[in-house]
Amino acid sequence: MMVRSGNPAARLGTLMSAALLLLLAAGGTALPQSAPPTLGLQDQGPQAAPPPSTPDPSAPPAREENPGLINEMGKLFDKLPSILPPIKSPSETMNDLSRLAKPSTMVSGRVACPASSNGAPDCKHAADQLCQSKGYKEGKSLNADSAEKCSAKVLIPGRQRKPDDCRTDTFVTSALCQN
Repeated sequence: MMVRSGNPAARLGTLMSAALLLLLAAGGTALPQSAPPTLGLQDQGPQAAPPPSTPDPSAPPAREENPGLINEMGKLFDKLPSILPPIKSPSETMNDLSRLAKPSTMVSGRVACPASSNGAPDCKHAADQLCQSKGYKEGKSLNADSAEKCSAKVLIPGRQRKPDDCRTDTFVTSALCQN
């Protein structure tokens, strides 16, 4: 067989597969082996073979073991019901969800998110403020909006813009509020 690929990995793979085929082809013809040495042990004589068991006529016939991928996948599917949790009915699932859910209301407004210690906007605080202004205890931000706010110096013609001329402000526009 001639390998024309310039890729050394492809050549190695081809040679390895050819060697494997030769080993598999020669696997059917084996040389007889001599008995292993006894290492000073004496022969105990003929041992009684276990009596052959008679198959139970009510038992299903035993499947012949076939060690292959499909057989192993079949074993996995046989074990699957013991691995998975039991399936609940739709009414049980809805009951579980209703016990977990807290009553909440969505509100709209516009509250600025203050900067936290690391410089990022703290929108949890803004969502709480928005909900408290509507009579609720606390809230979670659902939607946010951001806008760039610049000083009037940016409008001067010919002036170079500097990094501290503008800042980005973030606002909570809607929140999910709870009592």
